[in-house]
Amino acid sequence: MLFNSPEYLLFLPLVFALYWALNKRNLRWQNVLLLASSYFFYGWWDWRFLSLIAFSTGVDYFAGIYTERTQGSAKKFWLGLSLTVNLGMLGLFKYFDFFIDSLREGLASAGIAWEMQSLEWVLPVGISFYTFQTLSYTIDVYRGKLKPTQDFIAFAAFVSFFPQLVAGPIERATHLIPQITTRRKLSYTQARNGLRLILWGLFKKVVIADTCARYVDQAFQLSEHQSATTLTLGAVLFAVQIYGDFSR
Repeated sequence: MLFNSPEYLLFLPLVFALYWALNKRNLRWQNVLLLASSYFFYGWWDWRFLSLIAFSTGVDYFAGIYTERTQGSAKKFWLGLSLTVNLGMLGLFKYFDFFIDSLREGLASAGIAWEMQSLEWVLPVGISFYTFQTLSYTIDVYRGKLKPTQDFIAFAAFVSFFPQLVAGPIERATHLIPQITTRRKLSYTQARNGLRLILWGLFKKVVIADTCARYVDQAFQLSEHQSATTLTLGAVLFAVQIYGDFSR
């Protein structure tokens, strides 16, 4: 589900309305809704990859708890487990094929045939963001900067928080978890400022970034036949496109 898609324009107001309708009950119900909405949002693209984010969440939830409870080598073990699982998943899905293909091409240039095949797995959307986000939590607990949360629902909502799940930014646990575990109140000023940010972000994405993308694609197609001026302008507009896509 893309942020500028018709589906998201229905999804966000519905979640917003339900979230504040639950404000009269208790904080846990709001976090349950936030977690369910985030998993629905991520699963809209491919529900099979929900198992990865759930696995990463479970590992780091328990790693955080036992990192605080233990000392010495045991403490390092739980940190190492978090690092191994998260960086292992990231390396397997994002970088394994790249290194295999590069090694195969390098050996082929030296006249050595190597038959190992790439995995050709689909890259899960947002895997870099949520793996580094959960890692930041475990590392902060290990360094004593943060107390591990005992609320699994709140922690899972922190990891999968849908507004920044697939495009960032990577939020530190010290910044986001306290907001999830503290009762919130909605004010007119907050609602107005939030809507302004959403509309400004859509403008940067749809009007600026997507417009630049059309020219950039044309500029770099058959780049060897383009003039230096065209390629330079394409590079500048690509920088503007990246800014429009990822800036807040």
